[in-house]
Amino acid sequence: MVPVSFAFPFCGDEFVLTKSRALFWPRENALLVADLHLEKASFFARHGQLLPPYDSRETLERLAEAIRETGARRVYTLGDNFHDSHGSQTLGDHETGMLAALTRATDWVWITGNHDPSMEAKSGGTIAVELEVAGMVLRHMAKRGETRPELSGHFHPRVQVKIHHRHIRRPCAVVSHNGPDATGAICGRMILPAFGSLTGGMDAADPAILKAMQPASAIDAFVPAGKRLARFPLWRSAA
Repeated sequence: MVPVSFAFPFCGDEFVLTKSRALFWPRENALLVADLHLEKASFFARHGQLLPPYDSRETLERLAEAIRETGARRVYTLGDNFHDSHGSQTLGDHETGMLAALTRATDWVWITGNHDPSMEAKSGGTIAVELEVAGMVLRHMAKRGETRPELSGHFHPRVQVKIHHRHIRRPCAVVSHNGPDATGAICGRMILPAFGSLTGGMDAADPAILKAMQPASAIDAFVPAGKRLARFPLWRSAA
């Protein structure tokens, strides 16, 4: 199992952010990942830019390990699963077999994103534009003005910190707080880090991210660091 120290409360529930950039939801026994961008290298190759063609295999291997590590029986992917809607057609035989094995072993749901709005589940699983699970809205891109608990991806957030005169950038989750829920627990929304191997990143404090997470009273970045989950404030309401 993933380290307990990476667990944190969110909207009256407990979630665990893994070092591999997946989010585990123990109560639902579910693993959530965002922005796999499978077949990104082959997409660029078709457009004349050659990249090492191993990104899909590496991403799927890490995803398989995250499923084993957490024991998850359900998987939700939060959009941009493939770098384009036809990515499932360019997967190699080995990668297709890996993906088919994962979708057979779990209750798998693909949520589509802006890169793959018309993707087909050729290797198993079911497809949704967005979904609500146990009161939590799952979608690709954070919806400004959303007041329900929400999990999303899209922005590939990264936080930069300075340690011993070195600037270190790490993928992170961005969590907003917009007040207590019916039980009194702090509730808000969360943007997951990008899981894919060939995914860049946006500054977690970028105005586009902060704007997408409104309304909020506070916004923080969460990063697995050593044996604990580090928290970095990004924005606070002036009110």
